[in-house]
Amino acid sequence: MSKEMDELFIETNHFNLRELRLEDATALFPIISDEGTMKFITPHPVKTLKEMKSTVNKMIEGCKSKQEVVWVIEDKTTKKVVGVFRFHKWNQWHKKAEIGVVIRNEYQNQGVMKEILPKMLYHGFMKMNLNRIVGDIFEGNKASMKLLINHGFHKDGQLRETDFDGSEYHDTIVYSLLKREYEVLYNEH
Repeated sequence: MSKEMDELFIETNHFNLRELRLEDATALFPIISDEGTMKFITPHPVKTLKEMKSTVNKMIEGCKSKQEVVWVIEDKTTKKVVGVFRFHKWNQWHKKAEIGVVIRNEYQNQGVMKEILPKMLYHGFMKMNLNRIVGDIFEGNKASMKLLINHGFHKDGQLRETDFDGSEYHDTIVYSLLKREYEVLYNEH
């Protein structure tokens, strides 16, 4: 494992998070193509494996150009791909990034994010040297709102009708956590 890949490997009690690879497209396709799983992310999930491979390629290119960092989440016991975690819209000058997460349907509301988010926040603030981490979520995504609030995120505001799903507009709510707030909450100095 290269030094860079080793730095991207993150382990929790039940999950391993590792660098995204092109061959992950096959395992990610049933997750990213599922309309129910993607309902709070996009009204137009990928439709074909070819489209999924293109999406994975774009994420890998985003990683190479330091616009994002993407991890595949794997269940340690079953070795099953559970989803992806991303710091995307990464701006190194402003030291900020946005969280992007997709979790396989049967793993939703099972505590996956509750377990991995503290490790990911540590990585974002302490390894990537971010000052601000943002969660920008659809108004109806109550589980994500609760998760972010429980991890110290502040509600910055509500953006009206920012996303269109093909039939209606949706508001998004912006939450953020600053490094200084994180350091107090998690005793990291």
